[in-house]
Amino acid sequence: MTWTAAVAGATGYAGGEVLRLLAAHPGIEVGNVTANSSVGTRLGQHHSHLLGMADREVAPTDVEHLADHDIVVLALPHGVSGAIAAALEQAPGPTPILVDCGADHRLTSRDAWERFYGTDYAGAWTYGMPELLHVGEWAAAAQRTELSSTGRIAVPGCNVTAVTLAAQPGVAAGLIDPSRLNAVLAVGYSGAGKALKPHLTASEALGSAQPYAVGGTHRHIPEIIQNLQVAGAQADALGLSFTPVLVPMSRGILATVTAPVTEAVRASGDPYAALRQSWQRAYGAAGEGEALIQLLPEGIWPTTGAVVGTGVATVQVTYDSAANAAVMICAIDNLGKGTASAGLQSLNLALGLPETTGVITEGVAP
Repeated sequence: MTWTAAVAGATGYAGGEVLRLLAAHPGIEVGNVTANSSVGTRLGQHHSHLLGMADREVAPTDVEHLADHDIVVLALPHGVSGAIAAALEQAPGPTPILVDCGADHRLTSRDAWERFYGTDYAGAWTYGMPELLHVGEWAAAAQRTELSSTGRIAVPGCNVTAVTLAAQPGVAAGLIDPSRLNAVLAVGYSGAGKALKPHLTASEALGSAQPYAVGGTHRHIPEIIQNLQVAGAQADALGLSFTPVLVPMSRGILATVTAPVTEAVRASGDPYAALRQSWQRAYGAAGEGEALIQLLPEGIWPTTGAVVGTGVATVQVTYDSAANAAVMICAIDNLGKGTASAGLQSLNLALGLPETTGVITEGVAP
């Protein structure tokens, strides 16, 4: 069976990555590509690497051009997807499967949305992280079950994915203190989007690292907290210090998360082994368990270069005896596992396909 997919916001970085993956998907045919400010231009003017679709004309992002597809992927800025999705749901005929790569449908809390985003709340959709652990799970199953029966998918934030995958085994197993989580992320510039801003120009970015959204202001914080609550953390015992830093690379996120270990871990006689065992139970050893999360061998650390262009996350955990803390590290491509690949993985489940269909798992080097 072949499904047709329209991509809204096709000229942006996320939209371009979605198109790159869909172009090679054996069961999906790309239909209309839409945007707003670049209507009437050719797709190749915005994505010179998409050679097979270079002559496609960019259409307006409206119901007329998005309806009559089996799938619509919304790669739009926050606050925009909700209105488009509502219009598609009210249009005559069957509503397509909707995949929102933006933030509009991720948060289950209206208060959190209004506090961090400040626009109208559009409601929560099925959360597009198949590997999300639910309380009591050692291997992700509940989220996959939800995704396999949905027509509405909210793709997680890229920083959220890196922090969640790094830390959730420790939270689910009760091995770390979730009230004292500290996350510092090195983030590639594509995460800031295509909009031209002075601090994003090469003369400002090259040779410099720039922290942003410091001091608890980043919009991904409530989403990370939401995920860790799903994994078993109590809301009144969950505290997160989150500091992203733009570094001079095009793609990638390297998240380093630290938290004190519990007394039971310290008293186990081998805190490192206790931590390692839980991450192995959650993700499996190399070649088994989660297909798109690789727990690296002992002593090997995640790097962004190894996952560029892929839908894979690499993860590592160790014990810092000087601080009595777990150090949890995750590397992803922010446009891959952090956005487009995550959306495709979840969409595959909704279509009844193997979830890795069309997801790129091999990186490029050098």
